[in-house]
Amino acid sequence: MLDMIVTINPATGEHLSEYPVMGSGEIDRLLRQADLVFRGWRSTGMERRRTLLNRLATLLRKRQAEYARLVSLEMGKPFAQAAAEVNKCAWVCDYFAEHGEAFLRPEEHDLDGARGVVKFEPLGVILGVMPWNFPFWQVIRFAAPAVMAGNGVVVKHAPNVTGCAIAIETLFRDAGFPEHLYGAVHVAPEEVDRMTGFMIDHPAVRAVSVTGSTGAGRAVASKAGRAIKRSVLELGGSDPYIVLDDADLVQTVDFCVAGRLLNAGQSCIAAKRFVVQSGVIAEFTGMLVEKMRRAVMGDPLDDGVEVGPIARADLRDLVHSQVERSVEAGAQLLCGGALPDGAGFFYPPTVLAGVRKGMAAWEEEIFGPVATVIEVRDDDEAVEVANDSDYGLGSAVFSSDIGRALDIADRLETGNCFINSMVKSDPRMPFGGVKLSGYGRELSHHGIREFVNIKTLVLP
Repeated sequence: MLDMIVTINPATGEHLSEYPVMGSGEIDRLLRQADLVFRGWRSTGMERRRTLLNRLATLLRKRQAEYARLVSLEMGKPFAQAAAEVNKCAWVCDYFAEHGEAFLRPEEHDLDGARGVVKFEPLGVILGVMPWNFPFWQVIRFAAPAVMAGNGVVVKHAPNVTGCAIAIETLFRDAGFPEHLYGAVHVAPEEVDRMTGFMIDHPAVRAVSVTGSTGAGRAVASKAGRAIKRSVLELGGSDPYIVLDDADLVQTVDFCVAGRLLNAGQSCIAAKRFVVQSGVIAEFTGMLVEKMRRAVMGDPLDDGVEVGPIARADLRDLVHSQVERSVEAGAQLLCGGALPDGAGFFYPPTVLAGVRKGMAAWEEEIFGPVATVIEVRDDDEAVEVANDSDYGLGSAVFSSDIGRALDIADRLETGNCFINSMVKSDPRMPFGGVKLSGYGRELSHHGIREFVNIKTLVLP
């Protein structure tokens, strides 16, 4: 077993840092410390929790450039996008600081003369298993409502963003949260499955939240199920963007390209399948290819770069394999699709047309800057194709007729749908999916209530 985690700059292939891994004994001590601190934190007043979350937001804004640079170095996100991610983390902290108390206020009911009260009480230490693609946002959007609800938090972050994991742990401490209320564990990649099981089984851990691949979610959910502990899963997606024949194509293509290329396409809610009606598919595809070709790819720390590298070499190899297999099965490669020369794990913006059922680009989630174009005849076929996926996270519909778009949205098997816009998460709205995209919700009052004990009291 390796005793060090090595982080690599995906833009250059160079080693960044090395970090020692934790064994079961060290993790046991960390979990027990978190549980001990939680028992005091749960009785902390809402005003104190609010103050500390606001401090967290202030520090995020103050350190935005520092954290954004770290994100860019560790997983390759363009600096401007990384800075926006950090700023969004500050927003979610302020949001739950402002609204958390109201979201958790007891509810009262008249029960035929008796008094019914519903209380929302903290559960305990919540384990977060978090991914590398939004290394600050995914953690903070989970942790902020959890601690506002009175819970403790322990995070097993992705190894390739260990520097970000340590920075977030330090951030909570610097904001004034009790030491050990938030903790990070560092596990060797080959030990992730075993050590995650160890933590889920640990008596200090009361629930688990996972953001990651469907495979990771299935593994964690099975462990949580055996331990009879609550879990929330936000997993992969293959989001359909439906383009109707009355759509404003200039606006539509802008949103489609932005939705596909954000974070080099490495997002569960990236625009992945463009389901386009026959009457506009030629014009749409031409405009799409032109904008994808013009996108600037390069070092994420350089000004003006829109597309950084894929986060790891193995992930780039998988994307390229999916493109090659789709072309071999008959898809048309309209741009991109070739591994560039030079250092780093870059993959060019790519467009595949003529995509049909059975191809990798139809059946699999492509976690990279690859747009797949699928032709449909009418609204009904668009819905049928969009729903013909094991995933059900996000979706979008583009049309000048809002009523028509809403009719389609109501028939889509997804956790969310955006009309004439790209899919994105917002602290004010619940976020999550169905089918293999997971279950449970994050954000809004729905999210903060995922990790509380909803206790019923009946009084005379």
